[in-house]
Amino acid sequence: MDKFIQLHQPSITGVLRGFDRVMFRGTPRLIANVGGMRAWLNHMGVFLKDFGDFALNVTEQLKRAAQAVAEQAERPVRYLPRGSMNKEEIAREIARRDGITEGLVCVLTSLEVGMGFDLHKNREAKRLELVCRPRRCLHIYQYLIHPVLGWMNARLQTWFPLTFKVCINGRRWLARQMDAEGIQYAQRENTFVAVSDLVRAQGLLDDQLKTNWPGVLDAIAMGLSPGHREVFATFPLNYYWSADETEWATDVMFRSQQNLARLYPGLIRHAMGSMGSVDVMRFLADRTITHVNGNFKGQVVTDLKERPEGIRVKHRVGANTVKMYDKQGSVLRIETTINHARGIKVYRRAEGQPDAPMRWQRLRKGVSDLHRRAQVSDRANARYLDALAAADTDKPIGELAAPGLPPGLGEGQAGAGAQPAGGGDARLLVAVARGEFTLNGFRNRDLRSLLFDRPAKDQTEEKRRSSTVSRKIRMLRAHG
Repeated sequence: MDKFIQLHQPSITGVLRGFDRVMFRGTPRLIANVGGMRAWLNHMGVFLKDFGDFALNVTEQLKRAAQAVAEQAERPVRYLPRGSMNKEEIAREIARRDGITEGLVCVLTSLEVGMGFDLHKNREAKRLELVCRPRRCLHIYQYLIHPVLGWMNARLQTWFPLTFKVCINGRRWLARQMDAEGIQYAQRENTFVAVSDLVRAQGLLDDQLKTNWPGVLDAIAMGLSPGHREVFATFPLNYYWSADETEWATDVMFRSQQNLARLYPGLIRHAMGSMGSVDVMRFLADRTITHVNGNFKGQVVTDLKERPEGIRVKHRVGANTVKMYDKQGSVLRIETTINHARGIKVYRRAEGQPDAPMRWQRLRKGVSDLHRRAQVSDRANARYLDALAAADTDKPIGELAAPGLPPGLGEGQAGAGAQPAGGGDARLLVAVARGEFTLNGFRNRDLRSLLFDRPAKDQTEEKRRSSTVSRKIRMLRAHG
């Protein structure tokens, strides 16, 4: 990111990095699987043949509790005949109409498909079985303006396992924080185009990561869905909170729309033209990929779309994306969205083993690993911006690189000079600039696979190549 900022410093007023949209899922963990649900039903004395009636009674109980919350706040409850209707727009229109600035805005209900438990008649075994599969059930949406978090919404699935989703927006939260601190700002929708104290504003965004998420989310869930306590009165079950989807945005604020408008077409060409399938796969999926495997059945997509708020470039593998927008005319937004976290690692102890040694483990969706998810997303955005720094010149690369780099200094030792216009240094610079290294960086063995055309004949040659690449990495560090 520093390269991009330094290159365009005269046109940039500041940068804000932090969460945009975050979707949390609360699950009563014990009943999230068939075995646990069976055990809980046994405890409650509910036979499988009675499960349907029992679940319908629970749905009505939760529905009445949500209606009571709305009645107490004197807010409307509205049934939507189609689940595809834009609930956010409806809620905002109600808020504008009624002049709501804090508290519950409305409750919207609709029948939608969700993963829920159902009965299956096993004719071969001649018995009823409990299964988990997609089914239509009532969902309750509650929109509110939280005194701290600002505009947000929650969704309760009224059929077992009774999952509860909470969606917040880090930028709207920041607006509330800055209001409390007396910081002046200009905001268009969820984008800040000017902030009087950027250092303090960034500090407030950083403080969001220190939130006691289970405490905050439990309070929201219990406030909006008091029926949860009633359902689990004899066998209390708490929500296990996970991050279903996180969007981490880096907003580069330009002094004027004209400044960004001159630059953005070149950034679009660079983003669309420099990322091949392998680049995007390594960028968002697995940094060890060196070619497209013929057995790969997924989709690798880079696309461009013009939206009302600006032109968007998106790179996607599976459910994870990196996007670039020109937001509100004068803000360049780079945004990493993580839905599937298993390809990311976190340095921690094994879950449930507090005395186990620290080691690199798969990133969990639980909020305990949210800080690491933010760290990975922030680095992805920073490297993406640095990659875009190469898009701002009309000079041929040979002309730019011809003078070479003089010997540099790094870690107290002299670094060798470099000749990027030709030879091994040119190939090295092409390798380290590949888009797939944006998310997690590169390792020595990643570069070896790119710098040498043939596999090493033996272990001795492999070690020699590793040493060669190590010297090249030290040279790059010496030149900054």
